[in-house]
Amino acid sequence: MKLVNSTSGQGTQDALLELARLAGTRDRHATQRLVQEVGPAMLRAVRKVLGHAFIDVEDVLQEAVEGLLLALASFRGECTVLHFACRVAVLTALASRRRASFRAQWTLDAPDAAAASTSPEPSPVEGLSATRRRETLGMLLDELPPAQAEVLVFHCALGFTVEEVASAVGRPAETVRSRLRLAKQALREKIEASSELAEILELKR
Repeated sequence: MKLVNSTSGQGTQDALLELARLAGTRDRHATQRLVQEVGPAMLRAVRKVLGHAFIDVEDVLQEAVEGLLLALASFRGECTVLHFACRVAVLTALASRRRASFRAQWTLDAPDAAAASTSPEPSPVEGLSATRRRETLGMLLDELPPAQAEVLVFHCALGFTVEEVASAVGRPAETVRSRLRLAKQALREKIEASSELAEILELKR
């Protein structure tokens, strides 16, 4: 899955930059248009972090949108507006998970809602197994340092390239690669140390 194409048209990017500039001055019309443009991507990012079953998704999205609008005054265009909005959404959702010690669905391995709606209904056993896998991944990923969890969500859940992640978080690509490597290594070590985790995640040891 690819959320943002690194070769997105410059015209779209310019339009969003101008909207962001105007929204940063509290222009009401520009603010409404900007939220319409980036809202769906922000919602997807929030759902990827919280899971579709999290009852406060809309509240977290609203918090993320408010955070974005407040942050526009300091936005300098180091990355695209869409990347910036997604980062605000990811960080807001991660903070929400940590505040609530939420241990439910994590959708790294789950399809988008639109795709899921066309898929056959899983059996009760399959549904329970999938839920356990997502809950277990959520527990593992909650234990990662926030910077590592952030890049893992961007890269593995949202499909950003390493270069796009680097642009979004304002760090060199090598730093992003290092964080990804450390995050994956930490998850791998926890799974390899536990036969129960390996069984739940249906991984061969």
